Amino acid sequence: HVKAVHYFRLAADQGNARGQYGYAQCLTFGDGVPRDLNEAARYYRLAADQGHAPAQCCLAQYYLHGQGLSKDHDEGVRYHRFAADQNFAPSQLALGSMLIDDEHNPADERAL
Repeated sequence: HVKAVHYFRLAADQGNARGQYGYAQCLTFGDGVPRDLNEAARYYRLAADQGHAPAQCCLAQYYLHGQGLSKDHDEGVRYHRFAADQNFAPSQLALGSMLIDDEHNPADERAL
């Protein structure tokens, strides 16, 4: 795993979205590097802002749960929408689940 982390980091630092996502995954799970959610969020954002759908989905979850950055429902929904618009099924499922939850909890005025 150490070699994989090395190459993910090398690609990530050269601006490669897949490398940024891969390195963020390593940081998220502590796979070959110490677990660091703040740094993972930073690398997910770099990849997400290049249109990498899996990174957009992960960053959305980080925002929704306040992992590695401040909790922000609107940003979480926004990044899930970016990924869902690319037909990324996990983000489509997450948005659909939020809509169902909002229908069952009408006192919650958060809009998707």
